[in-house]
Amino acid sequence: MTYTQTSDPTIREYVQAWQKLDVDEQLALFWFIYKEMGGAITPAAPGASTVSPEIAEGLFNQVKELNHEQQLQLQRDLIRGVDNQISREYGSLSDTTKLLFWYRLAQGMENTTIVPMPPNYQLSSQTKQLLDKIKALSFEKQINLFRDYISPMGAEPKAGAEI
Repeated sequence: MTYTQTSDPTIREYVQAWQKLDVDEQLALFWFIYKEMGGAITPAAPGASTVSPEIAEGLFNQVKELNHEQQLQLQRDLIRGVDNQISREYGSLSDTTKLLFWYRLAQGMENTTIVPMPPNYQLSSQTKQLLDKIKALSFEKQINLFRDYISPMGAEPKAGAEI
């Protein structure tokens, strides 16, 4: 796995706080971050130019083919590290490609090709506080935070014969 956690103690603290949330609240936080900062958190994120966007797009297209309930379950499975084909494919991606994949999911939620957020969804006060802390970080620290959060998701890839 390509996961390397940043040495910044604030980012580690925020990642751990995010990971302790209920899985659906974790997904909601991701959505609210995208809504607040989607213009800045784009495929132009550091290193994205070296990524093959086709890889993230291919995985996104697999998710897009699922019905909305299956899409939601898959996102939950990625967070929980459930071992399934898409989760293993995700686990084999570089961190930057993972960022691009989640960005594409958020875009899909916005245009409803991916299960959208329920209308009028309200974050818990604990999650809202975390969102406010994340919004106060510099762009570079936000990217490091997202990378540290999404990196360990998914399942370990398996050798060819085990797939």
